[in-house]
Formats: sequence, C-alpha cells, structure tokens
Amino acid sequence: MQLSELLLRVFLGFIVLFILARTMGRKEISQMTFFNFVSAIAIGTITGSLVINQNLSIRNGIIALVGWTIITLLMGYIDIKFKKARKLTTGEPIIVIKEGKVMENSLRSTRLDMDALNALLRQSGVFSVQDVDYAIFETSGQLSVLKKQEKLPVTKSDLSFPNKVKVYPTATQVISDGQVHLTNLSRLDLDENWLQQQLQNSGVNSISEVFYAEIQTDGTLYIDYKDDNMVH
Repeated sequence: MQLSELLLRVFLGFIVLFILARTMGRKEISQMTFFNFVSAIAIGTITGSLVINQNLSIRNGIIALVGWTIITLLMGYIDIKFKKARKLTTGEPIIVIKEGKVMENSLRSTRLDMDALNALLRQSGVFSVQDVDYAIFETSGQLSVLKKQEKLPVTKSDLSFPNKVKVYPTATQVISDGQVHLTNLSRLDLDENWLQQQLQNSGVNSISEVFYAEIQTDGTLYIDYKDDNMVH
C-alpha cells in the first residue's frame, strides 16, 4: 500500500466515522448497553480494516460502515417504539438492594458479587450497604443508589414541608412513551381505573395525551404531556 493511499484511507475513515458517530447520537456514548457495545466494536473494527487492510476496497469499507450504522439506527428506533423489543435488546434495570436488603438472586443474575457491589456503591459516594434503601443496576452497567431517609442531605423542600408523608420508597413510572405499565401499578397495589381517575382529576381526558407519568413517593402523580412546546 502506498503512503498516499494510506493517508487517504486514514482521512476518509476519520471523516466517515465522525459523521456516523454524530448521526447515531449521544446515547451510543453515554449509555453503553449490550447492543451499543457490540455496535461500537464492529464499527471500530470496520474502520480499522478500512484504514490498514488493502484487500478491503475504500468503497466496500464505507458501504460496510454505513450499513452497520443503518442497523444501529434501526435498532434504536425499535428500542423507542417497542418496549418488549427494548427488553430483549438492552435488558431491564435490576434491583439489587431493596428496602435495605441485598437481593442475592438479583446479584447472581447480574453476575455481581459483594465486592463488585461495594465498589459500585463507593463510586456513588456510599461506603456502607447499611446506608442504602434502594440500589438499581442499570442496563448501562452503572448503579443508581437511593440512600435511606436519615442519610439524605436536608433540602429546602424538607424545611418547607417537614412532615411530608412518604407513601412509596421510590418514584415509579406508570406511563412511558404513552403506554401504561400495568406491572408497576400492580406492584403498588393500584390499577388502571385508579390511574384514569387521577388523570381526569388533573384535566387529562385520555392516556393518549400523556407522554410520561410517575407516582411520586408521597403518592401524587407527576404528568408530562405529549407534544410539549419547546422553549428556545
């Protein structure tokens, strides 16, 4: 391979990879799920082959990169539109500590041991399992931690409402992408009739008007409507 061809391949590889990375969006970097991981490896391998493998023509290398990007974008669209497919491609968050108790079965399913769990807790600024109320192992491999009430710092809302009643341990989504999560409702001993009534009390006539809704820890319902006007 001549030097001029190598430099051309390096330049084209960088330009194409940069454009495709911008096209795929920030999620590919910020939330590294199973498919994102496979996609990143594949695109990196194809780009490397495009640069140094003279048996791979520039045209075929670019076609392979664009083709893999189209597959990645298609999978991203499926993730957004179809929740069941999302569970298959990206998995689900798993509760590994619930109400201060370590869920051994959840640890086994996520292939975590206590040393790894403690390391993730320390990365979240928690140095004792005793301080944790809930911990959720996200699909990106990160650990989301909710400390026990007495371990949380005091906020302005706490000073304004010191006797605020906590009905549920964490906020729970009941509508996502316009679809009702009946499983989450049943976990809270609630049903769709209760949800419909709460929506009507808030002036919502149909679930189709709601993009996202979650039940707060005090039992109130937070609602985000579809097609909110964006403020520039």
